Amino acid sequence: MSNEDIKFMKLVLALAKKGEGYTSPNPMVGALIVKNGQIVGRGYHAHPGAPHAEVCAIKDAGEKARHGTLYVNLEPCAHTNKKTPPCAPAIIKNKLSRVVIGIKDPNPLVNGRGMRALKKAGIQVVCGVMEKQARELNKVYIKHITTKLPFVTVKYAMSIDGKIATGTGDSKWISNDKSRRFVHKLRSISDAVLVGVNTVIKDNPRLTPRQGSITDKIPIRIILDSGARIPMKSRVLDRSRPVPTIVAVTKKASKSNVEKLKRIGTEIICCKTDKNKMVNIQDLLVRLGKKGIASILVEGGSRVISSFIEERAVDKIYAFICPKIIGGKTALVPFWNKGVSKIKGAVSLKDIKVRRFKDDIMIEGYPNW
Repeated sequence: MSNEDIKFMKLVLALAKKGEGYTSPNPMVGALIVKNGQIVGRGYHAHPGAPHAEVCAIKDAGEKARHGTLYVNLEPCAHTNKKTPPCAPAIIKNKLSRVVIGIKDPNPLVNGRGMRALKKAGIQVVCGVMEKQARELNKVYIKHITTKLPFVTVKYAMSIDGKIATGTGDSKWISNDKSRRFVHKLRSISDAVLVGVNTVIKDNPRLTPRQGSITDKIPIRIILDSGARIPMKSRVLDRSRPVPTIVAVTKKASKSNVEKLKRIGTEIICCKTDKNKMVNIQDLLVRLGKKGIASILVEGGSRVISSFIEERAVDKIYAFICPKIIGGKTALVPFWNKGVSKIKGAVSLKDIKVRRFKDDIMIEGYPNW
């Protein structure tokens, strides 16, 4: 690994991120071909079914690819799938002399096969360049491909006294407009957005990305509604736009309401129940993972967020702290779960980042389960 390798891998990671919000359930991948210190070809994976980044870079470079160095943030594949040919044979065919890789692909169909094929063909292979950054970029893909479960992100906004709504349930708006724009971006890069039915009844949200987000790609809307109580005129059920909606229910759900939901094009998932006779979170995540949903943004409310925390089903948290004091014993807090008896039992976050959106402060991190 050299300083030049690091320099070009930084560019590769930035190139790969151009596919953010579009490639799922595939990874974000960028590729550069460098010859005599100059970039001669570049490419990135744009969406499922599109050519892989390595193939795009080779095509862009043309004859200049020969004896060049390929930089790619994820191991080139060596298997054939239904939509795209493998990349390793293309690299070998076009006589690249060196391949620099960010991380090995954890996909069981790859998992070192690509690198072995390249080495067997006499190509020098270097792996592990900017590995931490490469893993962070594709954390959703890595979780989904290795566990078949979605990567779960929880987002909430609270006042400085820890309230997410007043005693009457009013929560518009605790956070400011800049914070909300960021949340719309989070929605737009997620496969699905999830809330509980009480949030739908109280706030009647659309759960669609707006305010400068990727508005041509709408995430699936998921509603936890054990009893199928969702009002039929709810905005999340509006079919004027082709936005898929899933309502997760249990066997106790009203059969007549379930049939009404099906008639208007709503998908119903009947889940197992948890100890509280509510939708079993783990069962739901398994079912959603099988549908190819790789990432979920959980937006609330308290009961839903607490359920995910109790099940240790949260991979990342975004907490917005806003300079307001709400007060009141009945005002809602982010977590309703049982809690811990001693501080040492509290769930801590790791890899913390802090950002400011005007007067709001956002803390992001990963629960250290």
